[in-house]
Amino acid sequence: MEYHIPALLSESIEGLDIRPGGIYVDVTFGGGGHSSEILRRLTTGRLVAFDQDEDAAANIPGSGNFTFLCQNFRYLRNNLEFNGIESIDGLIADLGVSFHQFDEPSRGFTFRHDAPLDMRMNREGSLTAAHILNTADMDRLTEIFSGYGELPGSRRIASEIINARSSAQINTVNDLLRALGRLIPARQEHKFLARLFQALRIAVNDELEALREMLQQALYMLKPGGRLVVLTYHSLEDRLVKNFMRSGNFEGEEQKDFYGNVITPFRLITKKGIVPAEAELESNNRARSARLRVAEKKQEND
Repeated sequence: MEYHIPALLSESIEGLDIRPGGIYVDVTFGGGGHSSEILRRLTTGRLVAFDQDEDAAANIPGSGNFTFLCQNFRYLRNNLEFNGIESIDGLIADLGVSFHQFDEPSRGFTFRHDAPLDMRMNREGSLTAAHILNTADMDRLTEIFSGYGELPGSRRIASEIINARSSAQINTVNDLLRALGRLIPARQEHKFLARLFQALRIAVNDELEALREMLQQALYMLKPGGRLVVLTYHSLEDRLVKNFMRSGNFEGEEQKDFYGNVITPFRLITKKGIVPAEAELESNNRARSARLRVAEKKQEND
């Protein structure tokens, strides 16, 4: 099994509009698919890659103009400046979970295997899905399932978990499935569990806040004319990216100048998100939820 097959790879690299001598950042290195394509197009340029999962380090290419940082991308600016980089020509983010993380049962990212409910992207972190399930109160569990999974009946789900953990801790995937047995809809079992596990994963890794912080720092670090390329896989992160690219804020609130023109730091390269073509889905079905958005930081006179 490959570590990860990037979705919309050619479209993403085209969106970066790579200059051979430019400085680029891949904030989700993973299996190195995007980084490898960027490096092929660089001559005197430089690529810095981030990944908080130490397993990704096994995929580091042997290249003199490549730097790998085992860091969460929410610390983008500090790490770049520490490495002597004050501005960049482009940044790519392929959000979500890698194939490797999904397919390694011990990581606990999927309901397809019985495993400890871990879900940490950075295994040095102390917070796991099991810890949340066994300690969070009713309001917090409801907030997680409703806000991060958009699950109907989130309070009832939280109640079932609290009732189940009063008898025995919920530490494994099967523990959780047993706790929620009667609430899992027979005809929509996969959808329900996918949203449930998404919600827990987002909570464990503080994914949405980390994304907000990274995007704001990316805007600061990008040179005028620099490109921001982001692949999203669910509506919560896609909404944040879309709003930020269109308006410069995460709420999507448009501010206009005296002439009624929207004030935004970006020029949209993709007016709508790009989705994979049927041909790509035939060879990589896991790309089906991918959506690509590209924006360019405006020049001062734009």
